[in-house]
Amino acid sequence: MRLSEFGNKEIVNLNDGRRLGLMEDSDLIIDENTGKIKSIIVYEIKGSIFRNKMENIEIPWDAIKKIGNDMIIVEVKI
Repeated sequence: MRLSEFGNKEIVNLNDGRRLGLMEDSDLIIDENTGKIKSIIVYEIKGSIFRNKMENIEIPWDAIKKIGNDMIIVEVKI
């Protein structure tokens, strides 16, 4: 699968069914030596309208259970 095909996929947690974000809004951590993806960083905004706080969720590559047409299913404890 090409990296460009990941863009519009939604990341969903299998443990609680929660939508974590879109792949296009996330970052990848890549091992410089092997070129393999180590993890995905999803940015989550928490708080109210007046007090937003950005939180990072790091999802290890081996936590990915299934990559489908529209979504990526991961299993992480948050």
